[in-house]
Amino acid sequence: MRPTGQGSPVLFYVQHLLGIGHLMRAGRIAMALQENGSDVTLVTGGLPVSGFELPGVRQVNLPPIAVSNGNFAELVDADGKLVDDEYRARRCEQLLQVFRQLQPECVIIEAFPFGRRQVRFELLPLIEAIEATEPKPILLSSLRDILQKRLKPERDEETARMIRQHFDKVLVHGDPNFATLDESFSCAKQIADKLVYTGLVCAPRPQPSKEHFDVVVSAGGGAVGARLVHASLDAALKLSQKYSWCIIAGPNMPDDEYAAIASQKTGNITLQRFRPDFPALLCSARLSISQAGYNTVGDILQAKCRSILVPYSASGETEQTDRAVRLQEMGLAQPISENSLSGASLATQVEKLLLQDSPVTSSTLDTQGAVQTAEIVQALISDRHQP
Repeated sequence: MRPTGQGSPVLFYVQHLLGIGHLMRAGRIAMALQENGSDVTLVTGGLPVSGFELPGVRQVNLPPIAVSNGNFAELVDADGKLVDDEYRARRCEQLLQVFRQLQPECVIIEAFPFGRRQVRFELLPLIEAIEATEPKPILLSSLRDILQKRLKPERDEETARMIRQHFDKVLVHGDPNFATLDESFSCAKQIADKLVYTGLVCAPRPQPSKEHFDVVVSAGGGAVGARLVHASLDAALKLSQKYSWCIIAGPNMPDDEYAAIASQKTGNITLQRFRPDFPALLCSARLSISQAGYNTVGDILQAKCRSILVPYSASGETEQTDRAVRLQEMGLAQPISENSLSGASLATQVEKLLLQDSPVTSSTLDTQGAVQTAEIVQALISDRHQP
């Protein structure tokens, strides 16, 4: 039975597998949809994230899955056991049950079919159920602006075919003045009539935190940011007590590794796993050090602080490097490659940037993507009701 919310029911599916970036972006959009009058149900399927709360948004948690040691070909459950067919079937049935009960006017699927092929075992049945529903719900793909470049062109062809066949629109969460989809997706021209640029999905600029740090370090979810955290700790120790540091290791960093880092920190270093007020911390910081993920970069742009970006590039990943290079070209960030990252190299860059007297370069990029996405979705739903 359909929930009794006042607005149009919207089903939003997101699956985070390694970090928490996909989940955080989806959460910001879900909140904007809810505030714009939609009745949002957010279906998630990753490991629980402490501190992730969306007031007013209904959340459904599928049995959790993650990738095994960064290997996207292997899915594991919360205990690290390989996921079997029975586990997949249980997730699939729960997702379909939510769809049948909600009777949504709009379904938004994050990343798929451009990514998240690992969960097509449940998303293809969902799309089949959508196609069999009368009237058919609006089906949208929610997509970041820069994609991982594929080595197999036929995958892009397959994605374009699926978009043309099943999806009403692709919501590209970016500013075309920064990046256009054709630069990272070879078949963008085939779906040009489906693409809608929303602007970057960023949290509104908050009031600066009352806590002031010279340097704020963020490792995202923490699953793959350990090297960044260790290098930051080393840099802080090399610079002695000269600057105050807040190092956010991430909720997914293993307990033993977190404890080892905690045992080395000195009095000018604050170490924490997660800060829900991370954007506010950046607004009062002099320098940010982070990977170059979509959400963290958005927070940096809103905070208008200097930044050092260490893009994640393991296993052939290209998206964060592309993003960091573009920001460097605009004078908005200083990248350091993972290969050249060390405590010494980081300390040198920290000292250089903190001693600069010139003002921080301001971004002119559109950062209103969450609100504009909500407006786009509402307009599509309204058009659906027109005779």
